Amino acid sequence: MITVEPDLLGIKDGDITLDAGCGNGRHSWEVYSKNHSSIIAFDIDAVCVKKNLYLLASLKTENEIEGSYHMLMADVTKLPFKSGSFDKIICSEVLEHIPEDNIAVEELVRVLSKDGDIGISVPHYLAESICWKLSGEYYGFPGGHIRKYKTRELLALVDTAGLSVYATRHKHALHSFYWILRCVFGIKKENAAIPSFYNKFLEWDLRTKHRFFRWLEGPFNHLCPKSVAIYARKKN
Repeated sequence: MITVEPDLLGIKDGDITLDAGCGNGRHSWEVYSKNHSSIIAFDIDAVCVKKNLYLLASLKTENEIEGSYHMLMADVTKLPFKSGSFDKIICSEVLEHIPEDNIAVEELVRVLSKDGDIGISVPHYLAESICWKLSGEYYGFPGGHIRKYKTRELLALVDTAGLSVYATRHKHALHSFYWILRCVFGIKKENAAIPSFYNKFLEWDLRTKHRFFRWLEGPFNHLCPKSVAIYARKKN
């Protein structure tokens, strides 16, 4: 499930791309598989780093990809990179976990090149609010979601950090319903019948990219998206 779109971010051959808070590597994989772009990816979780490293190594072996990749553990509020190191930055579903989100964004802006682009996504306020109301187990635990963002709050955060937004997208409405079902039936009950059945549908949809469901999700993305993604550049 790709939330920050590499094409809209303008990733091209030769770019050095940072996947900040890479998780299991879905965005690293997407960029690395389609672009001759060097990927630097990090996460604070060692298990995520190992999974992403394995994924990228397998991808390189199977497809003989020319680009390079590097993985490390790091904290987004204390990035171990020189200023202006990256042409493109992806930061997807990270800031809602970070107490000092303003410092995290300032660090991302610092390591972005003068003419670089950054894509940031967070859970959408409406879907998050529904989940928070339905289940106290959905948020507030160590490593979990600690805040909700209204779109204007996210825009204000990046504006203060020195970014100018050029595009906003709402994404993955069909996935909102999955998490709402999880909250209704028990967030820790992954194998509950109805959420499990719906998850199988989502997995099928991701594989097939069926045109009808892509069309159907469009209107729902305006009503109850799972995520909001913004694309920005440094202010002149």
